[in-house]
Amino acid sequence: MTNAQKWVTVFLGLFLLLFILGRATKEEEVFDDDYDYYDDSPAQINNEDGLSLINKTGCISCHGADLKGTNLGPSLYSAKEYWTRKQLIAYLRNPSSYDGDERFEAYKAKYKSLMPSYDNIDIEQLGIIADYILSLEEE
Repeated sequence: MTNAQKWVTVFLGLFLLLFILGRATKEEEVFDDDYDYYDDSPAQINNEDGLSLINKTGCISCHGADLKGTNLGPSLYSAKEYWTRKQLIAYLRNPSSYDGDERFEAYKAKYKSLMPSYDNIDIEQLGIIADYILSLEEE
């Protein structure tokens, strides 16, 4: 065995050891079964307001700084015509699950971008975003 092969073997063994230790010590994420993450009531935890979360997640890049739509995404002011809080949170987590829906097929034809999935954002923060979007009123 050459020196290079010995070093590769050592690094591979070390990697496997660290991987096994990482898996063995990983804490499992526990969800509270009594808490309804999709509850229709407004979010109780408000560390950040809806608009700052919308800015932080990049919604304004497609829906515009005023959220009234651009050529990349529709206005968010009409959201309450189509969504409940629970439905909007589910949509934000997995927009591709609405493929085939007539309204979304029309959006695909009209707008130049696809809605990204926000399943990596905390459900409570998505609730705050949904509350904000559903509170938007045309002036």
